[in-house]
Amino acid sequence: MPRASLEKKPAEVASMFDGIARRYDLVNDLVSLGQDRRWRRLVREAVGARPGDKVLDLAAGTGTSSEPFADDGALVVPSDISLGMLSVGKQRRPDLPFVAGDATALPFADGVFDAVTISFGLRNVVDTDAALHEMLRVVRPGGRLVVCEFSTPTWAPFRTVYMEYLMRALPVVAGAVTRDKGSYDYLAESIRSWPDQEGLGRLMLEAGWERVAYRNLSGGIVALHRAHRPAA
Repeated sequence: MPRASLEKKPAEVASMFDGIARRYDLVNDLVSLGQDRRWRRLVREAVGARPGDKVLDLAAGTGTSSEPFADDGALVVPSDISLGMLSVGKQRRPDLPFVAGDATALPFADGVFDAVTISFGLRNVVDTDAALHEMLRVVRPGGRLVVCEFSTPTWAPFRTVYMEYLMRALPVVAGAVTRDKGSYDYLAESIRSWPDQEGLGRLMLEAGWERVAYRNLSGGIVALHRAHRPAA
């Protein structure tokens, strides 16, 4: 059964992110207490892009997550369903080839990328299974996938505190900055309803990825999943 993102349609997801695009990166920095910078660094290391590698960065938003790959000499393509996000990104980094795209129906040929990555966006795709299959399709045999996503804290007492903060404080803080508390109510709920580390790993295996492994970051608030497309 395909897993839908809280029953939202692609156009609704795009519109939601259009509305918070200009302050999205600022809010991420605030609500993560600066940890998002460390998470991006670890994604960069996990992808391990070499000069000339072709990297697809999905749910790239304004391109903040794409910049490290470009700095490494990779040919990175930032892609997002939100035209508002892409517009802000293009103003910041006109050198990056931003591409509008739905992760469940990517506008790319088969096997053209060496790696695909998505940070804090997979849970907001309308059909997780379809997105994982599409990522598999556009990566060359032997190519790699790196998913950085909010997950389930490993220490039970902290998990309870975290979920309370997530559902109550995050929308208030983010809403004060963006004047759009409703979008962050949705985003908080999408984190709460997302599969845990093992659950996401199973979805990746079911989609055809192999050598699936994950690493907990910040006590499991975030998990970094890695996988490869079968070589044959």
